[in-house]
Amino acid sequence: MRKQLRRAVTATLATVLASTGLAAVAAPAQAAPIGDHVIFWNNVLLKTYRTAGGAPGPLARSGAMMHNAMFNAVNAINCNRTGSYDDFNCLAIDYTGGVPITNWANPDVETAIDYAAQTVLSSLYPAISFSADLAAAQDGIAVDASQQQGRSVGVKAGQNMVASRDGNLDRSTHNTTYTLVNQPGFWRPTGSGNAATPGWGQVVPFSRFTESYKLSSLRPALPGGYSTMPSLLASSAYATQVNEVKSLGRATGSTRTSEQTQIAWYWANDLDGTYKPPGQHFAHTQVVSAGRGLDQMANLRLFALVSAAMADAAIVAWDAKYLTAIDLWRPESAIQLAGTDNNAATTADTAWKPLSADRNGVNFSPAFPAWISGHATFGGAWAKSMERYFGTDAITFTGGTEDPHAVGVTRTFTSFSAAAQEDARSRIYLGVHYSWDGTQGNAAGAKVGDYVANKLFQKVINGGGFSSAQTCDETGDDAVYANKIYSAYSCRQNSATSWTLIYYPWP
Repeated sequence: MRKQLRRAVTATLATVLASTGLAAVAAPAQAAPIGDHVIFWNNVLLKTYRTAGGAPGPLARSGAMMHNAMFNAVNAINCNRTGSYDDFNCLAIDYTGGVPITNWANPDVETAIDYAAQTVLSSLYPAISFSADLAAAQDGIAVDASQQQGRSVGVKAGQNMVASRDGNLDRSTHNTTYTLVNQPGFWRPTGSGNAATPGWGQVVPFSRFTESYKLSSLRPALPGGYSTMPSLLASSAYATQVNEVKSLGRATGSTRTSEQTQIAWYWANDLDGTYKPPGQHFAHTQVVSAGRGLDQMANLRLFALVSAAMADAAIVAWDAKYLTAIDLWRPESAIQLAGTDNNAATTADTAWKPLSADRNGVNFSPAFPAWISGHATFGGAWAKSMERYFGTDAITFTGGTEDPHAVGVTRTFTSFSAAAQEDARSRIYLGVHYSWDGTQGNAAGAKVGDYVANKLFQKVINGGGFSSAQTCDETGDDAVYANKIYSAYSCRQNSATSWTLIYYPWP
């Protein structure tokens, strides 16, 4: 006899698209006056970004940890909503291994969200107190058995996430030393600091794509298709891109239009004290959510999806920046040192500076290689995950910025991809990137967004039609264990002669 019915426990990211049945989660015992708790904690996250600062990769990781811990907490409640665990009621297999619930007391969903978020943020940012935020979120929720069980579920979900993303395990805290290559074309410091987060491309992705998949399917082709730095520098394509940013991106005397200058500053958000690039995309997600009338449970799904896509986009971008054969120098270096590039079509300008500047007006280039653009990769991942969630790219929205050089500026976009493309193009106007940094960054990010949505954010219900547990089990067993098409499966009896098979995608 074949293996008995399996309840596979292979861990995947517990997040789903809007098509799943999250609305079936038990309603909270009492609504808190802050409104949507997902939006509330996303705003707390943005506040934390402003306070903590730092490189965008770690910030994106924090967002994914918080939002997916919140999702996992609600998923645990849904799994147990009949009073006992039933994985057919789960939204997906829990990314962190599950949250058992005993002595069912209809745990409060909003309390679970609150404590999951607070637990993760307190662990990631121990110097910042989130007590006041938690108190505000919990104001108006009665302290009863439902609230207490919601708290227990949320804390456990947060703890599970923190443990699963321990810096030594996911490699986010590994101290990687970057060795400079003292040859033309290779990145070198420009005065804004040493190489920032050079090991981030080796962080374990939330969607758990393998190293071989990253290299074969997500890592973009080298810029211009050139495999060596000398061949790239000598090419006409390189000269065209350098001369474009030399003209459009210079601090003074540029050929930018006034709108191009506005676009440059609007998307910048490079400075500490702003919500940084991931935060701008979160803020725009809030705008779209409000415009589409999403409720708290829909936002739970949406922000989990977007946050995971952006976190993994950072890993792919930083892999390309630091771990390929071409760690491309910034335009600032390329233009000032053009006399060393062996290209007759470029001319050195030792006084050239990018438009990019700090609050004191000091011009600077970000402290990591140019190719590919992190902004563009974040934008591509965000746009694709939004398209996958809403089922269309063509949604118009108006969003803002926190860059101090664009205070009060808003811009309107007719699609998510249009916003991502403008984000990529803005880096040329700001003087810190070449065109291929943006186009390839957008494309790589879109691949990440698709991967996250395809592989991890849904569960596949095969439907009825199996006449016995054995035939259902054998089919699932072949797909999961023999052919490794999916990561896990379960069977459920509908009647004496009908069984339903459910699959969980494999990373």
